[in-house]
Amino acid sequence: MRQVIIYPGEDGYWVAECPSLPGCISQAETKHDAIYNIREAINGYITTLKEDGLPVPEEHFETLVLAV
Repeated sequence: MRQVIIYPGEDGYWVAECPSLPGCISQAETKHDAIYNIREAINGYITTLKEDGLPVPEEHFETLVLAV
């Protein structure tokens, strides 16, 4: 399991990113498609790390929502 952050981008697309995998970001026109895309991106990211013999970063579920 991976924590994913989803938010509306400035261009009207939804942005999804996985903080525990640096640079693992995707986007789509709908929230549903952004979730689908980030799943694919996470799977590809982890597969590539394993194929290259690199360690897969652990996930740490710690969330803080701050309203300012």
